[in-house]
Amino acid sequence: MKVNIEIECTPEEARSFLGLPDVTALNESLMAEMQKRAEANMDQLDPEVLMRQWSAFGGQMTNQFMELMRSAAGPAAGGKTGSSKDR
Repeated sequence: MKVNIEIECTPEEARSFLGLPDVTALNESLMAEMQKRAEANMDQLDPEVLMRQWSAFGGQMTNQFMELMRSAAGPAAGGKTGSSKDR
């Protein structure tokens, strides 16, 4: 036997029926705070500012990434593990 039941209700009615808490006020508060923080940091999204931040880490991060790739490729290529200083 197969029984299908269709219930039409709003999310608020479903939460109430199932005994779930109403989190509308909390959700609105969190969204307002997120919007406030996003607006406060809009200047951080300026392409010039982003490039300055990224380039500050550029050389160091590139070297670390290359070292990571070398150490990961070493065992696969049959070479030694570790840094390029060991080779």
